[in-house]
Amino acid sequence: MTTDTRIEDWDSYSAALRERGKEFSQLHPELIKGFGALSRGAATTQHLDAKTREFIALAVAVTTRCEGCIDAHVRKAKAAGATKAEIAEALGVAVALNAGAALTYSFHALDAMDGAGQG
Repeated sequence: MTTDTRIEDWDSYSAALRERGKEFSQLHPELIKGFGALSRGAATTQHLDAKTREFIALAVAVTTRCEGCIDAHVRKAKAAGATKAEIAEALGVAVALNAGAALTYSFHALDAMDGAGQG
C-alpha cells in the first residue's frame, strides 16, 4: 500500500499553520516573541541579498524536513524573484550535502564496528 504524502493545497496548509501559530502564541507569547526577534535578526544582513538568504533557508528546510519552513521560504524566495530553476539548483546543494553527511556518518559506523567490543 502506498500513501501519497504530498501537500495538495499549500495555501490551505499555510493558513492552518498560521492559525496554529496564533494559538501557540497565546499559550507561550514570550517564546513566539523570541522566535520573531531571531527571524528578524537573521533577515537583517549586510552581505547576502534576500534571494540568497531564501535559497539557504530552503536548503535547510529540506534537510530538516520542515514542511512549514518549505512553505514559508518558497513564498519568500518567489517574492524575492527566485525562479523554479534557481530553487532547483539550491535544492541540489541540499541533496548533495545530505549525501555527504550520510557518507561521513558511514565512516563513524565503520569506526564503531572496529571499536565495538574492544574495551
